[in-house]
Amino acid sequence: MPRPSILNSIERKFILLIGDLGIVLLSLNVFINHATNTEFISVRYKISLFAFGIFVYLALAYILEFYSLEKVSKRRNIFSQSTYVSGLFVFLVFIFSVLVFDASFWRIPLLCFLLLTPVQIAGWRLLFRNIFAAIPDSKNVLYIYDDHTNKSLREDIALIDGDQMKTFHRVKLTYSIQNDSAVNKKFFLSAASKIDTFIINTKGYNELSQDLEKLLLRSIVKGKEVISFTSFYENTYEAMPIRSHNDSFYELLQLRNKKIRYLQVIFSFLMNFFLSLFVGIIFILIIPFVYVGNLFFNKGPLFYNQKRVGLHGDEFKIYKFRSMVVDAEKEGAKMATSGDARVTPFGKILRLFRIDELPQIISVVKGDMQFIGPRPERKIFVNEITKLTPYYNVRHLIRPGITGWAQVKYKYGQNLEDSVKKLEYDFYYIKNKSITLDLRIVFKTVTTVLFSRGI
Repeated sequence: MPRPSILNSIERKFILLIGDLGIVLLSLNVFINHATNTEFISVRYKISLFAFGIFVYLALAYILEFYSLEKVSKRRNIFSQSTYVSGLFVFLVFIFSVLVFDASFWRIPLLCFLLLTPVQIAGWRLLFRNIFAAIPDSKNVLYIYDDHTNKSLREDIALIDGDQMKTFHRVKLTYSIQNDSAVNKKFFLSAASKIDTFIINTKGYNELSQDLEKLLLRSIVKGKEVISFTSFYENTYEAMPIRSHNDSFYELLQLRNKKIRYLQVIFSFLMNFFLSLFVGIIFILIIPFVYVGNLFFNKGPLFYNQKRVGLHGDEFKIYKFRSMVVDAEKEGAKMATSGDARVTPFGKILRLFRIDELPQIISVVKGDMQFIGPRPERKIFVNEITKLTPYYNVRHLIRPGITGWAQVKYKYGQNLEDSVKKLEYDFYYIKNKSITLDLRIVFKTVTTVLFSRGI
């Protein structure tokens, strides 16, 4: 008997979102049509409140990671998350209506809006969690590999199973195309009823025999999923598997296929302009406070600069507020690590809230950097990382950024291995650069700063 269809993570998030939006719209209706004094209700008021409410809810949900299925699956997270996300939502809607429209309210309907909205969202999410806890959520995988990928078999299976995040896939069977000279039809036929997805990780797809291709085609016709390891990795981890031995090399070559259109160029220009203005004002306002802090807790120069590798491999100067001791690199260049002894007590505060990064606005204004892009690295480390992976210089195809996909998706890089891992995210960004992805990075950067992730 074939296994029932399993909803993937996007489908589950969509169902959760629909339920949340339904409650949000009902709550806004109570607030607008029942809690607000009738003399303030107008078409403009209704449209403004509905638009503002939905926007605020979606922004808060994204920034505060309200749709992380791993968090939703844990009962203890449901009530706490629902309380502060929906609590912020109702508070901001209330403040907006008072400040913009100077509205007055009926007390009981207003209390219903303020107190029952978090309870309703928590209740819906608890119901969602209990329903899907009883439904299988992982697709059974048949992993097809060859001699070239045999060395990394355990590591690749761990990536499919998800050792650090929930992938909703689980390897049940493996099949080496070299170990079986003839395709084991009996094996595939017996696996057909147990397997939902076939993941192929071979050096080249021309190594697949005709018999195996026919069996895979039959599986597709029967509704099974057949994908390459590269596609699985890119879709699941939103990164490029540069260490894979399969056709991911040819995927990397697609980085030169520029998908940027005029709309993307205009959006990037406007985003850099307005963020430069916004961050520039904050930078100017914060200088006196950092200067005073330096006098007492971090004696030495206010700024420091380093040469970094930028667009097309050219070097430029990057500026930061100094957060380390003056002679931090007297013994040679060294990557910053967690608990780095070279960081001063005041420097730790600057790093905690990313204040030390603000002077990079100077490099943006000069045109050496932009707000979103791969983080620029020093020449000495670029040379070392290039020895580990020949693809590293590809990241210099675009101008480096203050924040980027690697920064919001991966931990703070503390060694060369971390730099290679972050390269997978840089390549994903270069290949999939879009307005939507840039907006996601902006929102996730806010999350990173709010929760002080990294060093």
